Amino acid sequence: MNPRLCVGLIAAALLAGVLAGCANQQAVQRRHDAAVYNTELGIAFMRRGQLAIAQTTLDRALKENPDDPDVHSARALLFDRLGDSKQADREFRAAMRLAPKNPDFQNNYAVYLCSHGRVDEGVATFISAARNPLYLTPEIAYDNAGVCLRVAHRDVAAAQMFRDALAIRPNFAQALWQIADLDFSQGRLAQARQEIDAFLASNQETPDLLLLAVKVTRAQKDPLDAELYARRLQLDFPDSAQARALADLGHNPG
Repeated sequence: MNPRLCVGLIAAALLAGVLAGCANQQAVQRRHDAAVYNTELGIAFMRRGQLAIAQTTLDRALKENPDDPDVHSARALLFDRLGDSKQADREFRAAMRLAPKNPDFQNNYAVYLCSHGRVDEGVATFISAARNPLYLTPEIAYDNAGVCLRVAHRDVAAAQMFRDALAIRPNFAQALWQIADLDFSQGRLAQARQEIDAFLASNQETPDLLLLAVKVTRAQKDPLDAELYARRLQLDFPDSAQARALADLGHNPG
């Protein structure tokens, strides 16, 4: 064979291989992009309550990219909404298997577990998410674990989770509110008052904390401070649900 012809054939074969590889990569990228689009669309349909359309869209996303953890995470939320707990559990686990270092998937699965009464599993998964170095807000995972335990009436363990959250972020108002509300619900009024006052002395107030302060000071028979907290709630958060809740406590603004 003519050497030039041979070289030409080799070059043509190599070019064909490169072109085929490029075409294959483009096809893969198109499927990936389609899966992302359909996942986002399916989530949007879920938010609107259009679950049947959401399922069709997410089924399409799964066919386009069965190895995308976001697809499985979205499908897990959908099947949970549809009441198919077994399939939801499988989809949550698939998402975590495909992205084992993603703490958001851990947190979402933990929320699911707690909402279905699987408290020990849920708390363990929350803690795993909190200890994941990639999780930017571990205090939220600890707070969620505390809420899970509190719903199960395991208040001592719940309080520890809230303290763990505050150890990471001392100005985390939600965790402080949970601890103070626990003390209030169990009749430890002085302790709840001390926690609220100490927090508000150096941190930004929240509607939840101010409303709880009203409840605590009223229970302590301290009408003056109760009125002061109520006024702060009305002035700083006039449109909040907590300000409206003052009426349920018998507070009449004057």
